[in-house]
Amino acid sequence: MTSRRRRRSRTALTSFLVVLALAAGGWALDATGVLGPVTDTADRSTAVATAPTAPPATGPGVAEPSRASRPTVDTATDGEVTRARTLLAALPVKGKAAATGYDRTGEFGSAWLDVDRNGCDTRNDVLARDLNDIVRDGPCTVLTGTLVSPYTGATIDFVRGNTTSTLVQIDHVVALENAWRTGAQQLSQDEREALANDPQNLFAVDGRSNAQKGSGDTATWLPADRAFRCTYVAHQVEVKTAYRLWVAPAEHDAMERVLQRC
Repeated sequence: MTSRRRRRSRTALTSFLVVLALAAGGWALDATGVLGPVTDTADRSTAVATAPTAPPATGPGVAEPSRASRPTVDTATDGEVTRARTLLAALPVKGKAAATGYDRTGEFGSAWLDVDRNGCDTRNDVLARDLNDIVRDGPCTVLTGTLVSPYTGATIDFVRGNTTSTLVQIDHVVALENAWRTGAQQLSQDEREALANDPQNLFAVDGRSNAQKGSGDTATWLPADRAFRCTYVAHQVEVKTAYRLWVAPAEHDAMERVLQRC
C-alpha cells in the first residue's frame, strides 16, 4: 500500500470514529433529559396560544375596557318600583316655595366638587361611570367615550373640547332649582352640596334633553324614551326622600301615574 493510500485510510477511519462518538453522546444526553423534548409545529402553536396574556395597556390615549352604560331600557325591578311607590306615598305634598334667593353656585356649590374625595370631580366620575370605551388623561379627566343617552336612546360620541363637551351633559334628576323650591332651603350648605353631587341624582345625558328639561319636575318633563321613565321617577323619589324634600301636587300625581304603569 502506498503512503498516500495509507493516509486516506487513516482519515476515513478517524472521521467514522468521530461520527460514532457524537452519535453516542447525543443519545446519552437525550436519555438523561438534558436536551429536552423535541417540539413540533403543532406543539409550538399550542404553547403560544396558552401563554399568559399580557395585561391591557393603560394610560393617556388608551381606551379602557367597555363598561355598562346607563341603560336605555327600563331596569327598575318590581321591588324597586314597589319601594318607589311606598316612598312616594310618604313624601309630603305641598306647593312649591318661591325661587327667591336661588343661586346654583352660592347654595349648591360650584360645579363640580369632589365630595367623595377620590381625587376626581363629580362630572368626570359620572362620565367614567356612564360612558363606554373611555380614554382618560391621567386618573380623572375623561377625554373621549361613547354615551347611549338614557333619555333618548341616542348614541353620542363624547370628545372633550370647548365646542364638543356640551353634547354630553350631567343632568340632576331632581333639578337643583326644583330642590330649592321643595325643601332644600332648609338644608345645610354641606347637605345641598351633597345633593348636587350625589351619583343617585346624576345621569350623563344628551345635551338637548338636559336643555329641554331645565328645572322641570315630573309634571312638566319626562324622558322621551318611555322605557326609562320608571327608573327616572324612582330615582327622583329616592333623592327627595333622602334629602327630606317634598313634592308639589301636580308633581306627585305625575309620579304616581308613571309608577302605576311600571
